[in-house]
Amino acid sequence: MGGGHQLQRLRPPPRPEYWVLSLSGGKDSTALGLEWLTRHQADPSTYPLDEVIYCDVGMEFPQMVEHINRLEAIFTDAGIKFTRLSSGKSFEYWMFEYQPKKRNPELQYLKGKSWPTSRVRWCTGELKQKVVSRYFKDLRNRKTVIQLVALAADEEYRLERKNNQDPNHRHPLIEWGWKEADCLKYCYDHGFDWGGLYELFRRPSCWCCPLQPLAELRILRKNFPDLWERLKDMEHRTWNTFKEFYTVDQLEIRFQFEEERIAQGKPINTREFHRELKKRIKECEQA
Repeated sequence: MGGGHQLQRLRPPPRPEYWVLSLSGGKDSTALGLEWLTRHQADPSTYPLDEVIYCDVGMEFPQMVEHINRLEAIFTDAGIKFTRLSSGKSFEYWMFEYQPKKRNPELQYLKGKSWPTSRVRWCTGELKQKVVSRYFKDLRNRKTVIQLVALAADEEYRLERKNNQDPNHRHPLIEWGWKEADCLKYCYDHGFDWGGLYELFRRPSCWCCPLQPLAELRILRKNFPDLWERLKDMEHRTWNTFKEFYTVDQLEIRFQFEEERIAQGKPINTREFHRELKKRIKECEQA
């Protein structure tokens, strides 16, 4: 174009890096958060940290709630932004009140999603994944987000999953060679013990999770009787059973029956035990 100025396409300025730690409150993310913060305070250019994000489901053990509160205070006092995310609707809302368009006409008039199942883990989707995804989407529209993900060194196989292959994800625990046991020891050594939860449960998650194995449900009933009673109440208010083969009331009957058998020196893992258990459950429900 003679004598004129050529129009040049302007490139947008590069977005600043923004380093975020995803905190679950478990041993791995706690160990990563505390150690990264220590390194950040000594060398912020090598170990940047702008924000810690925790997604609150609302059904954690009281000891976990205290643990998160303590971590929040530590990061906040260090000048790190600590963000608690939530769906705006409680677990109880989704379970008891929400009325989705159910495919099965027979379920059309039943309120709530009822208990999560291995096939339909709506709690993870509604209370975690959607909430976190929305938040990160907004952040990424404004900044180049570098996300610190707490995968331990003995979980390296999980890097093969698509959701762990984001080029802006960092996996420091794998880089440091820290295994799950190392992370737990680190937390204990630094005075974080979750009120003993890791001495009872392999992975302390929501106390009301129906996907817990029977062994952990026995522990819940024995060590957290108030939560066990809440579990019974929750099932009385919904339309589906807690587990595929047991209601919470039936589990109560089973666990009591197991205690009787153990006191008598009888096994609780034989065909005879299960025959007698069926009889006991039937008798109790007919009483």
